[in-house]
Amino acid sequence: MENFRKVRTSEEEMPLPFPDLPPDVVEMKVKEGSKIRNLMNFAMAQMELKGRRQIVFSGCGRAVTKTITCVEIMKRKLGGLHQVTKVRYKTVLEVWENQDPLPDGPAQNLTVHKNVPSICILLSRDPLDPNQTGYQPPEPQHEAGEDTSGSSTKGLKRPLPPPCEELLPKKLQVQVSDSPRDTGTTAGQLDH
Repeated sequence: MENFRKVRTSEEEMPLPFPDLPPDVVEMKVKEGSKIRNLMNFAMAQMELKGRRQIVFSGCGRAVTKTITCVEIMKRKLGGLHQVTKVRYKTVLEVWENQDPLPDGPAQNLTVHKNVPSICILLSRDPLDPNQTGYQPPEPQHEAGEDTSGSSTKGLKRPLPPPCEELLPKKLQVQVSDSPRDTGTTAGQLDH
């Protein structure tokens, strides 16, 4: 394959795996090189400013993790979103061209069909059927003042107790030997 270079990649077009979607539903097609900031700005504008009730995020191959990241950001920012996740395989077609063809021979192309994992995630403000495969209910809403991070108190800093006078060092004693084997600094006392 060292003499070949990829000249074209195309994905198999597949319908969204969600029945009863409105015809104008926004599908965010996440690619490997997509910038999360750009995706989120557009998706948030659709849900908040344009008042959309549903949005679909889809990605395949290396874009699957980026797709999931976008969904989690949106759920955290908007809250109260129902989710249905569908995982499937998508066929990707790659065309490779020979860089070192035989003289007086035809150009040699190689076509590769790959089955790559794909994910489609539907987020909805409206309730969805909780019995369908891949359904996740909205995160519970927290009252003001509650810990929303989901973590326990483990690892949190506690206030230090007031200092006790007898525990504070007054002077630091440094002992230095005159022997050539020992290394050290000058003898004396250091004040804090």
